Amino acid sequence: MSNLMQLSVLEQAKLVKNREISPIELVKESIRQIEQINPKINAVVTPMFDFAREQAKKIEKNSDCLGVPILLKDVLAEIKDWPISEGSKFLEGYRSDQTSELVSRYLRAGLIPMGRTNSPEFASMPTTEPQLYGPTKNPWNIEYSSGGSSGGSAAAVASGMVAVAHANDGGGSIRIPAASCGLVGLKPTRGRNPMGPQYGDIGGAGILCEHVVTRTVADNALLLDISSGPDAGCPYSPQPHKSYLLNATHPSDKKYKIAVSTDTLSPTEVDEECKLAVQKTAEVLENLGHTISIDSPSVDASEFSNFFTTVWISMVGWMIDDWSHKLKLEPQAKFFETHTWKMYQAQSNLNPAQFLMAVHKMQAFSRKIAPFFDDYDVLLTPTSTRAKCPLGYFDFNPEKPRQATTRMEDIPKFTAIANVTGQPAISLPMHWTKDGFPVGIQILGKYGDEATLYQLSSQLESATPWKAHYQRIQDKYAKS
Repeated sequence: MSNLMQLSVLEQAKLVKNREISPIELVKESIRQIEQINPKINAVVTPMFDFAREQAKKIEKNSDCLGVPILLKDVLAEIKDWPISEGSKFLEGYRSDQTSELVSRYLRAGLIPMGRTNSPEFASMPTTEPQLYGPTKNPWNIEYSSGGSSGGSAAAVASGMVAVAHANDGGGSIRIPAASCGLVGLKPTRGRNPMGPQYGDIGGAGILCEHVVTRTVADNALLLDISSGPDAGCPYSPQPHKSYLLNATHPSDKKYKIAVSTDTLSPTEVDEECKLAVQKTAEVLENLGHTISIDSPSVDASEFSNFFTTVWISMVGWMIDDWSHKLKLEPQAKFFETHTWKMYQAQSNLNPAQFLMAVHKMQAFSRKIAPFFDDYDVLLTPTSTRAKCPLGYFDFNPEKPRQATTRMEDIPKFTAIANVTGQPAISLPMHWTKDGFPVGIQILGKYGDEATLYQLSSQLESATPWKAHYQRIQDKYAKS
């Protein structure tokens, strides 16, 4: 069993439960894969192998625990005494003083944290190329970005370092890397996963949420079963699911009304490969008996850009001020990347009324979107406007041609809507280009209804299995 990390979480856990393999053996195999693959793609920035070995020994005799390795993104998901940088030298030398509730739930389930994965500074970019650690390369083609901001986690799972990695999403930061790296990435309903005890909604009016990236739909559902539910003092929590989400991945004949659109929030060109991915997916769904209609919600692109930009830069500014308070260190330009510092300066010019007005407009936007889902169960779109994004595309060096401010035309056009409305949305690897690069599609569901997303996703996974593609990655890094 030399390819253990290519197995799913459920497959690994079954081996542990049946005593066919031990958690420490899984940890050792994950360490081997990280040490072999990571120098080529730079996904893991803080290995914590001694911690993982000790954790594996603790659960060695407990057959009720999963005993499966997991990597944690270098943003949130804190563990007491672990280093965390959020991709910024501003946090240099800091170690967490408590463990996040989300991680506590992972630990209680028997997941074994192996270390931290790369992230852009304060998770503020749709690519993972921080100055602190350098770029994470896409395992399918190292000339391209692994997406952001959870690009380190996505690259690690796709390349076979682990079967699951923690991720978070404030505008597409789970779904964009999932699409870029050929994975399953779900942004849960607002409040579905805990942010405590440190945080309420991360200062961004609830646009940010926590979950994972995986290679299978069932693994993704299992992890949400493990982690979801309110924690003490949470600001909001959706209605709990009626049964385990893992059950929703079992075969079902239920049919749904599906809207399909490749229209963006603004006149941005959408790659033909992204449109083709949606077209192929719609055809598969129609063949499965679902009702397909070309339709999309009517939105004001300019208004969306304005309020989302205000909320986003306010959130980044809040993150810096929050860390400044914890570290007792004054923010200065020398600690930050150019684009981060410009966002921090921009938010300092906003007054509280402007932020609250942006939140009001965000909530009014949600009111406009909700009725669309009275007529449809889900909305199918591309995940991204580009099938591939070269490393270096988001270059904020003022000496170079690209502008040194945030490129608001590159606000995630399809993914950010779900962050604003709080709805769940999932990215699936439904298409590969002729040169073997993955292209994701997004399915946006009704508020609180992850079950339908997992059910449809499981049907698509069965109809067009993508598992075979990972063999190419495994072979690629085994030979290199």
